[in-house]
Amino acid sequence: MSEVDPSDDVLAQASRLLEIVNGSWMTQATRVAAELGVPDLMAEGPRSAGDLATATHTHAPSLYRLLRALATLEICREREDGTFELTPMGALLRSDAEGSLRSWTIYWGREVWTEWGHLLDSVTTGRSAREIVSGTSHFDPLRQNPARAAIFNAAMAEHTRLTTRGIVSGYEFTENSRIVDVGGGYGELLAAVLVANPTVDGVLFDLPHAIEKAPPYLEKCGVAGRCTLLSGNFFEEVPADADVYVLKNVLHDWDDEQGRDVLATCRRAMTGSSKLLVIERLVPGTMQPEPEHRLLARADLHMLVAHAALERTESQFRELLGSAGFTISRVMPLTMGYSLIEAVP
Repeated sequence: MSEVDPSDDVLAQASRLLEIVNGSWMTQATRVAAELGVPDLMAEGPRSAGDLATATHTHAPSLYRLLRALATLEICREREDGTFELTPMGALLRSDAEGSLRSWTIYWGREVWTEWGHLLDSVTTGRSAREIVSGTSHFDPLRQNPARAAIFNAAMAEHTRLTTRGIVSGYEFTENSRIVDVGGGYGELLAAVLVANPTVDGVLFDLPHAIEKAPPYLEKCGVAGRCTLLSGNFFEEVPADADVYVLKNVLHDWDDEQGRDVLATCRRAMTGSSKLLVIERLVPGTMQPEPEHRLLARADLHMLVAHAALERTESQFRELLGSAGFTISRVMPLTMGYSLIEAVP
């Protein structure tokens, strides 16, 4: 190894690389704040570390250090009087905030944290880290752990909320139509569609752990009377004869063979005039060092470690949908790297 002092260019690149390598601390700092409920406690105004420690039953000097770390991330601000106040971005960690990402932060920092530690194993074998770590696969842990299921479904609802406005405003749903949201979780997307389209009826279809928690949200949105709740396995059967079938963030959980099986189930249930809406991220053919592509790369590697699955390019979706008897009629860009793919039998 050379003993020559590194050049300024090397030092700059080293600094950037270390920020990337050491970036996991940011995940854990925000997750701990969210899990302790610190942003909720700061909702009404600045609080001291001591007050917050008493309320959260934590060690005051250590919580103070956490708050100062969060200030460097613009989650909160350290004031001259020693108190801390939330920033607008930090407010998104509140449980009651519009656009809240509290559940997603806890899910990412707690539930999938150990799986990412086995990325090397997934890259080496092509298997999901979930299978390697626990011997389970896909969504089996949710059936076995109600607490994990609750945080997962809440996290998915939060993430879906970021794209609902673009879907509802950008896609025209036919009056008096019937929509089936396949794998729709708590009904976040379906509720938004029904609110915006008063003459449309919906069917929410998912596993029991999601369906049983959906009624309060649908009632809150005022659409429970127009929404039928059904639980089942979309590899076996989905509700038949609807006008529109929605698959949001479903196909990326499965490899091509299993994804084709899901699509085939939907195809069997559809009429000749039904439409399929696939809402997924579209990965570019060539990755570039830019924020949007980093988001897609993170999502793709997460699909690998969680499910041994993948985010797909538009051409991969065309091939997958074509293999199940579908033709893409249009592709509509959304926010957060998502697109809406409309397909017909």
